Amino acid sequence: MLIITIKQGKEKGLLAGDPYIYASAIDKVDGKPQERNKPGATAIVQSSSRQFLARAAYNAKSQIAARVWTLREDEPVDHAMMKRRVQAAVARRANALRTADPQALVQLVDGEKDGLSGLVVQSYGGTAGYLVCQFNSGGVELWKVAVVQALLAATGCPNVYERCDMLLRKGEGLHVAPRALAGDEPPQRLMVRDGAKLLPMDIRTGFVYPR
Repeated sequence: MLIITIKQGKEKGLLAGDPYIYASAIDKVDGKPQERNKPGATAIVQSSSRQFLARAAYNAKSQIAARVWTLREDEPVDHAMMKRRVQAAVARRANALRTADPQALVQLVDGEKDGLSGLVVQSYGGTAGYLVCQFNSGGVELWKVAVVQALLAATGCPNVYERCDMLLRKGEGLHVAPRALAGDEPPQRLMVRDGAKLLPMDIRTGFVYPR
């Protein structure tokens, strides 16, 4: 596992709850070259005095060098963590999902707010519809299979599609390949509720068709 050593005095933001660690705050990164070059590899973050600070997803290719998973030394970064966090995110929005217009896009996962930095998930059409996901960081990209499995179990929706933000993914050193991750791909054109309006939209890209 990688070990990130933070420069003296630069750990204050981290301890205050900032989930981002920038390259300017890092003294050194120890570990095998293949791990250092793998976007999203799990790393232990320590102070200059070698005190444990966090576990984080490291990405040498990103402007955000590391994104914190946990400040708890006894909490491993594994499939169980992804399952817990996805389940918790969906549970927090269960009422909104249950009462939403079936043609509305409902936010299910919102990145850092749910402890899943870089992951955005929206639901359309409930259990018979589609989940549209964006994996905008190396950390959640590395755990994509576990995240999708957790989403399928937590929502009962069989159709999961990956939308790609080209600029964000390229900035993370990730391939841009939008595709169905489970089940069927959404139709090219659906009517989506936006307040009092229904808009023709391609939910795979977010493109709104002119009317």
